[in-house]
Formats: sequence, C-alpha cells, structure tokens
Amino acid sequence: MRSPLTVVGRVAMAALVVAAVLAVPTSGSAAPAPNATSSGASVSRSAVPARVLPPVNATADYQLGGAYAPARGVTLVTRDVTDSPARGVYSICYVNAFQTQPELRTWWLTKHPTLLLRTGTGRIVTDPGWPGEMLLDTSTSAKRASLAAIMRVWFTRCATAGYRAVEPDNLDSWSRSAGRLTLRQNAAYAALLSARAHALGLAIAQKNDTDMLALRSTTRFDFAVTEECQVYAECSAFTRVYGRHVVEIEYTDNGGRTNFAKACSARGSSISIVYRDRNLVPRGAAGYVYSTC
Repeated sequence: MRSPLTVVGRVAMAALVVAAVLAVPTSGSAAPAPNATSSGASVSRSAVPARVLPPVNATADYQLGGAYAPARGVTLVTRDVTDSPARGVYSICYVNAFQTQPELRTWWLTKHPTLLLRTGTGRIVTDPGWPGEMLLDTSTSAKRASLAAIMRVWFTRCATAGYRAVEPDNLDSWSRSAGRLTLRQNAAYAALLSARAHALGLAIAQKNDTDMLALRSTTRFDFAVTEECQVYAECSAFTRVYGRHVVEIEYTDNGGRTNFAKACSARGSSISIVYRDRNLVPRGAAGYVYSTC
C-alpha cells in the first residue's frame, strides 16, 4: 500500500491510463500482442533483457510515497510505477494490481465496470482498510485475462523505464472479499501477471500473503516482499520458500524500533530489511523515517 499520488505522479498515471485505453479498449478485449509496447510500437523479442533477481541482503529503500535520491550505499530501491527508477541501483516497480488506486476510480467505473468486484446487489466491494480502493474481480478466466492485459501495459512502462522487477500489490484481496474471491482465483491471475512480467524480462515479487506461498508452482513468483513479517511471526514462512530472496519492510507504527532491532538480529545478515514510516514520505518531509540493518 502507499500514500496518495503527488501531482507529478497523477500526470504520469494519466499517461498510463491513456496507454491502457489504447491497449484494452473494452473489458472483454484480448490482451495486447506479446511484442506490443504501451505505445503500440513493436519490440524485438531479442531486445528483452535477461531476467535478474534483486540482490540478496541489499541495502534497500522503499520509496512508494515519493521518489528521492537514495542514500549512499543503497543498492535496491522500490518506487511507484508513476516514478522513474533510481539510477545505478536495482529498481523494483510497484503496481497496485489486485485493487484500484483512488484517483483512478472514475476510469475503472467508466472503462471497465465489469472488472470491479460487486456484491449480489451490485454494490462495489472496497478495501475497508484503504478507503477508495476497489477490489478487482478475478473470479473468472475471462476477467483475469482482461485485467492482465491492462496490467501488462503498466508492466511495459516499468520495463521501458528501466526497472528490473515488478511488485504487484494486494495479492491477498481475496481475504477481504467476504468469500466472493478465492485464493486460487487470485493465484491464477498472479500466474498471468508473472507470465507477462517474464516476457518483458522482469522479475516479479510475491507481496505478502502467507497462504499463497504453497501455490508458488502456480504463481511463478521469483522473490518476496513482506511487510511486518516480524510483527506477525511470518518471516520464516517466506524464507523457507524464497530463501534469501526476500525484502522485508517493518514500520514505525507497528512494533517500532524494538521490533526492527529484533528483525535485524534475526535476519539482518541474510535478507534485505528496511524500516520506514507508514506513509513512506520522501526524505525531508514531516514524519520521514528510514533505517536499514
């Protein structure tokens, strides 16, 4: 999850929306051709870079609330799809792939209303913890294919910008759907996302959701990003499946420095661990907190 978009981010997101409209004009349309860029131009398959996983035990930064120059020594940076990647480091591109961003509410309602999860009475299902985020409907193969076509446009933006991996968020949306979605439906959608990321030369992360770990053979995720696994005693579940290819984020408002110190003591010499403020604000903004082990 992340804080609201900056003005620059809104402009960039608007451009992505235009690209998505061009690539997926209706909810039922097919995915773009595998070699199509977001602008409609073709790229050679031989031009796709080799997929590379993030460095293990990296000095990482998690910049979803706004981009800023990484501190000296940082080698791994995660930023939103609307931001450019950090130069000279391994960069991960965040995409909210299982829910919608609040600023795109009108676009989804206008262009893809049938891809939004609804109750039996037609009411849109939203995330109670993040007001304005609507759950995407992964319940059928046709809807999953249409959603994956949209996300491929945004993954393509990540790849052409220079990112090496994508982080699709809200994999666990099924758990907030009151039974309208299932774990396996989200896993099937995740498999489509992985195929599209891999075709672009991008690694792809499993974001949270310990229940999904048992389905890695289906999802085909390459590494994991886990929030607050120290707090919820979930870290070993991720490292058992992904080894050292895990990026852990702990937050100031859930466990604080004491919790972060325990995480560093337990795994700080093995995996990448970051300590951030909940809103992930840029350096220099009020409330900014950043530490690594």
